[in-house]
Amino acid sequence: MSGLDVATLQRRLAEFAAARNWQPYHTPKNLVSALSVEASELLEIFQWLTPEESARVMRDADTAHRVTDEVADVLAYLLQLCEVLDIDPLAALDAKIDRNERRFPVPEDP
Repeated sequence: MSGLDVATLQRRLAEFAAARNWQPYHTPKNLVSALSVEASELLEIFQWLTPEESARVMRDADTAHRVTDEVADVLAYLLQLCEVLDIDPLAALDAKIDRNERRFPVPEDP
């Protein structure tokens, strides 16, 4: 799995869509809608689990496979959205962490 990076994955997703002539459907609105649906499918797996059960979800092979697939779907649509909107997802996350560190400073010891 070495050699994987965001740009490589975005290129593979773009090539996959292009080969199927799906680009006209990959509008920001449609991609956000698909992202929401996939995130909901991930949520559905955890919906009625207790916190303890949810912490053990990857121990069951079938459930782990479902979780992994839904995580992949969420990430795929998020990366496609970033590509369409020309957002660098790693830079966006880095900047957001910086803002959160300023917004929520580490509490000082009493």
